[in-house]
Amino acid sequence: MHNPYNNKEHLDAMPRSYLRRLNRETYRGETFIHWSMTIENRATGWLTPAFHIACREVLTHTLFRYQLACPVYCLLPDHLHLLWAGYASNSDQLHAVAFFRKHMNRLLAPRCLQQQGYDHILRADEREEGTFEKAAAYVIENPVRASLIREALQYPFTGCVVPGYPELTLDLPDYWKRFWRGYYYLRTRARGQSPA
Repeated sequence: MHNPYNNKEHLDAMPRSYLRRLNRETYRGETFIHWSMTIENRATGWLTPAFHIACREVLTHTLFRYQLACPVYCLLPDHLHLLWAGYASNSDQLHAVAFFRKHMNRLLAPRCLQQQGYDHILRADEREEGTFEKAAAYVIENPVRASLIREALQYPFTGCVVPGYPELTLDLPDYWKRFWRGYYYLRTRARGQSPA
């Protein structure tokens, strides 16, 4: 499969506004990344409960296919945020994001996502239990900062998707404990070990 991020001539030929990616290996394995994607021309009018359900389906297929978990996502009227966590050595977030964007653009038509999303790869200290929840809180609080709602967890287009854990919802009082237990279970299985 051709990968434009790994082709120097392709990068050099891109417009200056194109964001260069880090080394491809940085996006593989047990990596945690905050992805932000904006709708072309900041178009609105697409965000409905039905779209949210369809988006969750695309997200679920993406996560399963590329061995990722999404502890938090938030769909806003003109952009979206996804926090993805790889749990296997062959988790590949660049392939995952290309797959996700392709299917999202089909859902959004005639609108589409801007040419490239923004990513923030979390450092090791940002991925630790306790600290990681601060990055997640930033995503969860977006609707409050945008004055769309007063209580973040009441926003209808925020959620999580962890493959194999359909009962997980952000409003559970022990959500983070359950998330980490599920994440470590998935990671242990992916490493070919028996979960404790």
